[in-house]
Amino acid sequence: MRAGVYATERKRIEVLVETFLRKQLGLKAHTVKKVEATEKFMVVHIDRFGGRLLRCGVCRQRCRKVHSVRKPREWRDLSMRKLPLKLRYRPRRVDCPRCGVRVEDFPWAEPWARVTTALSNAVSVLARELSWQGTARQYALNWKSVATIVKRAVDYGRRHRKRPPVHVIGIDEVSRRKGQVYLTVVYDLERRVLLWVGDDRTEEAVRPFFTEELGTRRCRTLQVVCMDMWAAYANLVREHAPNAQILFDRFHIVKHLNEAVDAVRRELWRQLTAKERTTFKGTRWLLLKNPWNLTDHQKERLSTLVRWNSPLVRAWYLKEAFQLFWFYKQPARAAAHLTKWIRSAMRSKLEAFKKFAQMLRGHLDGILPWTKVRVSNGAVEGMNNKIKSISHRSFGFRTAENFIAAIYHCCARLPLPAER
Repeated sequence: MRAGVYATERKRIEVLVETFLRKQLGLKAHTVKKVEATEKFMVVHIDRFGGRLLRCGVCRQRCRKVHSVRKPREWRDLSMRKLPLKLRYRPRRVDCPRCGVRVEDFPWAEPWARVTTALSNAVSVLARELSWQGTARQYALNWKSVATIVKRAVDYGRRHRKRPPVHVIGIDEVSRRKGQVYLTVVYDLERRVLLWVGDDRTEEAVRPFFTEELGTRRCRTLQVVCMDMWAAYANLVREHAPNAQILFDRFHIVKHLNEAVDAVRRELWRQLTAKERTTFKGTRWLLLKNPWNLTDHQKERLSTLVRWNSPLVRAWYLKEAFQLFWFYKQPARAAAHLTKWIRSAMRSKLEAFKKFAQMLRGHLDGILPWTKVRVSNGAVEGMNNKIKSISHRSFGFRTAENFIAAIYHCCARLPLPAER
């Protein structure tokens, strides 16, 4: 008696592989006819299920009429155990009352795709961690197939991602390859997410961000735009987002200041004798380092250096005096301090500091708002490091289109296509 009940229960839980695949693929108007196992692939033959209505491949509306049947097509799917899976099906051309004669919609793949949505999403997830070549080896695909999958995922993600109001953005450039070739990166500093990437850093190249990505209405919601002192960026912000406050990034200003100090050091190095260079050697990072980060030995060397009363000491004092500007919270006092510092720099007889002071004088309208808006492009610089790592692990990209697609895919937190 017990043996008979056990046998009945065993028959009930047995599932044919065709039924299992049909349920996994989510087929409604289609069914799995048979499964063939070859040496290299497992081929799943799919056919229309009875007279169920098919959907239009454009509008996905149900269609009553089938115009014609096309030759068989194949789609790569995730592997089953060690054998890669292939779906084979003869697509129907349906007579859609809205779109006319179109190829039917496939529930397991996107239109014109040669891989299923499940495999596409798996490849996309791995491509965020590995290079495209490494991802292709993992799934036994061609490099170009992975590139196509990633670009499709990026296009889908950019169309379907959420677009909340943007208030504070950072604009910066990142080098694409040698020879002063750049990409422009726009980052949402509030949500810490990549918004847009453009080829080159000219006005014509960056204008589509304001006209197409944001649009006129969303440009009005911009409150702060943090950037370096590149004139093309500032002109575009004043033209398309006049309500936004332009703030020149603290990181880039300090970078120019440190370059001025280093220029003075190099000029003095060329004037020293071989014996004097022995004492002077190793002072580059000593001069650029913040005083509170110096070790006891470095403080002793710096105090010895200060007693020389050389142009290098004047440069160091000017650097430390300028750094006090970042602690001011009242615009009037900050402006007075900056004006006094510019006069001191112009009288310092240091050409590098004179150039830096002239640059500050021409950009005070974007520097003084720091007292009210404590925003910097530090997050953008971190994003730039991640972008460089994407390029390094792939040993560079030949085209800007592929590089931009990889940046969007890894940094923009785009949604992947949902399996239907």
